[in-house]
Amino acid sequence: MNNTAPLPKPPPVMIEEIGSFHVGGRMCKLERLPLRERVSTAGGPVHHIDPNGEIMAGQMYVQYTRLAVPKALGPLLMWHGGGMTGAAWETTPDGRPGWQMFFLRAGFDTYVSDAVERGRASFAPCPQIYPEPPYFRTAKELWEDTFRFGPSGSWHPDPALRRIYPGLRFPIVAFEAFLAGSVPRWGCNDALTQAAYDALLRRLNPGVIILTHSQGGNFGLTAALNAPHRVRAVISLEPSGAPAPAHADAGLLRDIPHLFVWGDNWRDNAFWVRSRPACERWRDALAAAGCDVTCIDLPGRGIHGNSHALMADDNSDDTAALVLDWMAARGLVRH
Repeated sequence: MNNTAPLPKPPPVMIEEIGSFHVGGRMCKLERLPLRERVSTAGGPVHHIDPNGEIMAGQMYVQYTRLAVPKALGPLLMWHGGGMTGAAWETTPDGRPGWQMFFLRAGFDTYVSDAVERGRASFAPCPQIYPEPPYFRTAKELWEDTFRFGPSGSWHPDPALRRIYPGLRFPIVAFEAFLAGSVPRWGCNDALTQAAYDALLRRLNPGVIILTHSQGGNFGLTAALNAPHRVRAVISLEPSGAPAPAHADAGLLRDIPHLFVWGDNWRDNAFWVRSRPACERWRDALAAAGCDVTCIDLPGRGIHGNSHALMADDNSDDTAALVLDWMAARGLVRH
């Protein structure tokens, strides 16, 4: 008989407003495209469509949730990784509350973005606006390369034949749900994406806290460089890139604390062996410039098995609590 009492249900979150907006982007003109025919609904009439004309491209979608009584000094901007959308912060693939809910309960207003070309940000035609076709993430790439669920050669379409790293913290029964959240991405619009993130910082009041994952890391670190007077702190979960110290002045950020968080099983992974050194060079440059820099290496703290999907692993709340403690120690939120 199990006499363990159920955990008490947390109190409701008192929300003042939920809304959204698009930011960034520009009007572009399409020309010399052939006319098309369209049926808007099954069995409906044929419409003749002229695709030539002006469209918007390069915009980003942002959904905000503002608390009735926030406890944090500034809102938390949540920027996703490559081939993902802001949904990565909302709910875990196995149905648990995500980091957005965790930090709302901790007292933060949240701004969750779908970056340029992702999710509700929409995308632009190729090759008229984007010069290259998109990339589509395969299950094998996600499993073995980017998210480190298993070593090289461990992916298989049959779930019974897939292999995982020992002690993996990602809830692997929810892998297909996680894969369903992957979206196409373009390799040719980093400048548009950075411009949209920079525009978001200009739109909001100074004092924001940037929380990024993976590809979003470079955008967040660069956005802080571009507007250090508008940023209160930067938190990077396994960034896949970072500014180059030879071309960027880390001293501009000496008053902005930075946190880097890393998971497990990256040392035998070619993608991360190539990607992580650039991030560590930028971390070291920040420290040399007098910045308050913290690196949480989870295996180094005896926490093993975390994948690249830190916000989706089965100990995601524990990792979020480490991030919250770091912010609280710097006076960014009242516990």
